[in-house]
Amino acid sequence: MISVDDKNHPWQESMTVSDLLKDLEDQYPYVVIRVNNKYISKPNFEKTLIPENAIVHLMPMIAGG
Repeated sequence: MISVDDKNHPWQESMTVSDLLKDLEDQYPYVVIRVNNKYISKPNFEKTLIPENAIVHLMPMIAGG
């Protein structure tokens, strides 16, 4: 099990950030995700593994002016 924005989500061996986003069916175009306090940028989503019991935060980009 992993925690995604304070909600439990099933974990799978060899799960990447890209796999997680597909599982969530979240259409938001994230460019940064935080996994256990480490920031992962979009170019690394395919190759970054999520460990079991990880704490994941989806970080939407916010623009201001």
